[in-house]
Amino acid sequence: FATAGVDAPSLFAAIAKTAVSRVADFDAQGLANTAWAFATAGVDAPQLFAAIAATAEMRLDEFNNQNLANTAWAFATACVDEPRLLAAIADAAPSRLADFSAQGLANTAWAFACLDWKDPRLFVALAEASAGRMTTMSDEELSQLHFASLYFRLEWPNQSFALSRFHETLQAAHERCGLQHMESQFQRDVSASLDRLGWTHVCEHVTAEGISLDMVRPATKEAFEADGPSHFLRDESSRRYVENGATRFKTRLLRRLGWDIVSVPFFEWRAGASETDKDAYLRAKATINGRRIESPP
Repeated sequence: FATAGVDAPSLFAAIAKTAVSRVADFDAQGLANTAWAFATAGVDAPQLFAAIAATAEMRLDEFNNQNLANTAWAFATACVDEPRLLAAIADAAPSRLADFSAQGLANTAWAFACLDWKDPRLFVALAEASAGRMTTMSDEELSQLHFASLYFRLEWPNQSFALSRFHETLQAAHERCGLQHMESQFQRDVSASLDRLGWTHVCEHVTAEGISLDMVRPATKEAFEADGPSHFLRDESSRRYVENGATRFKTRLLRRLGWDIVSVPFFEWRAGASETDKDAYLRAKATINGRRIESPP
């Protein structure tokens, strides 16, 4: 279901509930695939991920290279920080990176940057292994390395990093991936509301680092992001949404770069029945985030 992109939240909720008590019987492939499937499907299942982490940590020597990379990617995407499991992966991976696939290298680098991993040694090893594989990587993989490289440069600006010399290549790939993004009606509606409130802006702005933002005042580094369903994980039992790892990572990087970001989640936006309701929501949202929007005279 996850691979096919089929939305089946009730099924995933039932599987999660059953699997928690059975993951100890899963083999390494089963553990990695289950984590990957739930992360790919955008399902928030913290209890299941905690059970997978506890089992995987003890059996990490059974994991092949793809299992390691997929597990790291899944936990990052699902916003599950399991320090002991991550430390075990970080210890195991460097001696095996020469045998990682290009995708495995990119996924692992992105995952640990997304999870705000504070030990530069893994990133240095990943960068050195990736530097000789750039020509075999897809734009999506290079885009992941762009974010990992940006994270490294922000965290350790004075430390040498093998990917630094590929900065333009990585950013260009990231920007090409961004061109596949189509402006949604939701985004146009938020933009129209901001116009009614007198918040002049440009749409689809690309920062100096190649990061795309929805509605922006570039001079003051202020932005509104219209965050649709792909930005969230869904907990079917509680009916709540939580930001996924990619969204949190992007926002964290932008704030480190001096941007003031206001997220407009789709489920909050659609709660407004009228334009007046939506305008009031945006005005209140901006005030909450330390900025006040005044209605035009």
